[in-house]
Amino acid sequence: MNLGVRWTLHGDGRTPAPGAVVRPDERLSWPRTAGLGAQHVVAMFGASFVAPVLMGLDPNLAIMMSGVATMIFLLATRGKVPSYLGCSLSFVGVAATIRASGGDSASVTGAVLVVGAALFLAGLAVQRFGARIIHAAMPPIVTGAVVMLIGFNLAPVTASTYWPQDQWTALLVMLFTGLAVVCLRGFLSRIAIFLGLVFGYALSWVLDRVFGRIHSPAGGAEAVDHWRLDLSAVGRADWIGLPSFHAPSFEWSAILVALPVVIALIAENAGHVKAVGEMTGEPLDDKLGTAIAADGAASMLSTAVGGPPNTTYSENIGVMAATRVYSTAAYWAAAGFALLFGLCPKFGAIVAAIPGGVLGGITVILYGMIGLLGAQIWINAKVDLRNPLNLVPAAAGIIIGVGGVSLKVTDNFELSGIALGTIVVITGYHVLRAFAPAHMKTAEPLLDAGTSTYDSASVGTDTPTADSSGPATGPRPGPDSASGAEGDKGSASGR
Repeated sequence: MNLGVRWTLHGDGRTPAPGAVVRPDERLSWPRTAGLGAQHVVAMFGASFVAPVLMGLDPNLAIMMSGVATMIFLLATRGKVPSYLGCSLSFVGVAATIRASGGDSASVTGAVLVVGAALFLAGLAVQRFGARIIHAAMPPIVTGAVVMLIGFNLAPVTASTYWPQDQWTALLVMLFTGLAVVCLRGFLSRIAIFLGLVFGYALSWVLDRVFGRIHSPAGGAEAVDHWRLDLSAVGRADWIGLPSFHAPSFEWSAILVALPVVIALIAENAGHVKAVGEMTGEPLDDKLGTAIAADGAASMLSTAVGGPPNTTYSENIGVMAATRVYSTAAYWAAAGFALLFGLCPKFGAIVAAIPGGVLGGITVILYGMIGLLGAQIWINAKVDLRNPLNLVPAAAGIIIGVGGVSLKVTDNFELSGIALGTIVVITGYHVLRAFAPAHMKTAEPLLDAGTSTYDSASVGTDTPTADSSGPATGPRPGPDSASGAEGDKGSASGR
C-alpha cells in the first residue's frame, strides 16, 4: 500500500535549479528537509499559540495535536496534498460565544468535536459523489473569493496585534524577509521566512540592549513599557512535560452555535486544496473529499482529548508559495518537531517569546501571499470580473470577510468574518444565478474595464464590440457548454 512516505531525491539534494520546484514526492537532503520542517513549524506557531489561548485551551496540547493531525492528513491523502494542520482560527468566535453563555472548555471541545464529525461526513460525501458537488457549489469565482477572504481576513491580526507592538522592527523584518525571498540563492532562499524570524529575534535582542524597553501595546493590550524579547517564561518552563488533557462534554446549545462553522471549513478546505493544486501544478480534485474527511477526523481526535480543532493552515501554504518546496517529507519533519515541541514546555516558551513586531513583519508577507492565491485561481480559470454575476457576490463576500462584518442571528448566535463572507459568496452567487437573465450567464463581459472604447457601429446601440481589454463580442456558448463561462475547470459539471 502506497502511504506516500517514500520520496525521490531532488537533483543532488542540495540546491534546486533556478525556477525549479520540489514536488510532493521529492525531497532535498534530510538535513535540509528538517530545516524546512522547522520553518513550517515556526510559521504556524504564532497563530497556533494565539488561537488556543483565545479559546481558553492549552497551547502546548494544540502544538502536539497539530503534529498528530498532520500525520493523519498526510497518510489519508497518500502524500499527494502537502499541507500542515494547525489550530483553526474559525472557532475563536464560537468559543467566545459558548463561554459567554456559561460554557467551559469541555463544552467548547464537545461542540467542536461534533463539527469535526460533520466535516468528516461531508468529506465522505465528496469522496462518494466526486468533487463535482463541491464545484457545483463553489465554481472558480467562489473558490477564488474564499481563498482571498481567508488570507486577507488575517490582515487585522497583523495590523492590530503584531505590528503595533514594534512598528520599526516589523518594518525591518518585512524588508529583510522580502529581500531574502527575492535575492538569496539556493537553499537559503528556500528558508527565507525562517531567516526572517531569526533576524527579527536577534534584532529585538539588540534593540533591547541598546534602547531598553519599548512603550507599546503588548499582545494587543494597552500600551505599557516592556521588553521586545521577553525570555522570563523560558526560565520558568520545564524541559519535559505533558500538556493538560480533558474530556469533552456535549450540550445542544453549544453544538448549535458551532455547527454553522462547518460551511466555512468546507469552503476553506476546498480553497486550500485548490491553492495547493495551483501551486504544485497537479489537479487535486480526486483528493478533495479525502482531505476534508481527514481534516474532520483529525479535529475529532484532537478535541476528544481536550485540544482545539485542526485545519489545513494558510500560513504554511504561504511558506510553500515563497519557497516552492512542496515536499511532504518536510511536513513529516514538521509534524515530528511539533510532537516534540508539544512535550517540551521550555521550547514552546522560546517560540512563544518571538516578539510581536517580528511576527508583524513576517505576517504582512505571508497573509498577503495567501490572499493573492485567490486571485491566481481567478486568473487561471479566466474568471470575468466584468460580469456582475461574478463581481457582486465576490465583492460583497470579500468585504464582509476582510472587514469582519457580523450578522447577529439570535442572542446566542452570530455569524461574522470568514463564515459570513463564505456564506454570502456561495449563496449570493447561486441565488443571483437563478434569477439572472440569460445573457448574464454567458462569457460575454457585461461591464467595461474602465477604459473600454466603442467603435462607431456600436454608438447608440446596446451591443459593445471588441476592445483592447476584452474579447471580441458575438454569440457565445451557453454556460453549460464546453467553452462557456462555467465550462472551465471547477464548473458545476465537474470538468
